[in-house]
Amino acid sequence: MKLGFIGTGNIVSDVVTGISKSKIDYKKIIISPRNKKKALNLKRKLKKISIAKNNQEVIDNSDWIFLGVLPKIGEKILPNLKFKKKQVVISFMSTPNYSKLKKLIKKNLIVVRAIPMPPIRLGKGPVAIFPPNKKVKNFFNKIGTTIEVKNEKLSKNFWTISGTMASFYELMNILSSWLIRKKINKLDAQKYVTLLYSALAELAVSNSSKPLKNLVDEQTPGGLNWQGVNELRKSGYYKSLEKSLKNIYKRL
Repeated sequence: MKLGFIGTGNIVSDVVTGISKSKIDYKKIIISPRNKKKALNLKRKLKKISIAKNNQEVIDNSDWIFLGVLPKIGEKILPNLKFKKKQVVISFMSTPNYSKLKKLIKKNLIVVRAIPMPPIRLGKGPVAIFPPNKKVKNFFNKIGTTIEVKNEKLSKNFWTISGTMASFYELMNILSSWLIRKKINKLDAQKYVTLLYSALAELAVSNSSKPLKNLVDEQTPGGLNWQGVNELRKSGYYKSLEKSLKNIYKRL
């Protein structure tokens, strides 16, 4: 199987890196030259990577094509590209929606929308896909955990949550910066915060069959964590988060 990538931004780099470290059986990966520096860097670091001269060359030499460009660029370039029969097209773009993608591609191909996240480079993290497709599901299960979404309207909710990644990193940045201001060594501060939140996330995953609120409610009344969550509630922190989610959702 030959895999082609149109776009060479951060998420494409993460997916290509994840594939190269996985047990996915592929002959080669063809990437577009859009971001020349990143394309050359991927070719230098990873095996079986080639850089195409243009987007059409990516399509001409691939069985599966991954679209990793900004939505406005995707809508501009797709009508001018010629796809082949039996190709599979996987879009990482937050828009356009499924029906519009099919129209832009102009061929009756398998088209799937997917939401990979940066941890995919480590072979971790969820990948929501729509519509459900067995081959695509199996593919992403080798570099993460696939979540099939049966209704495209529902998939907008997953896209919305994906927009909170930077907020999570900013939270860890604020916490580690606070420690540094308190005279904690920078490396120790960042190590403590990242390991803490990694462990907390792992604990949450192990309890994900139960309401996550249980992990909040089990905090000892009057304790440090009880104080922390209640002060953040009073400050409107969580309401602000919900407002951000609503605004991200409106964009989709």
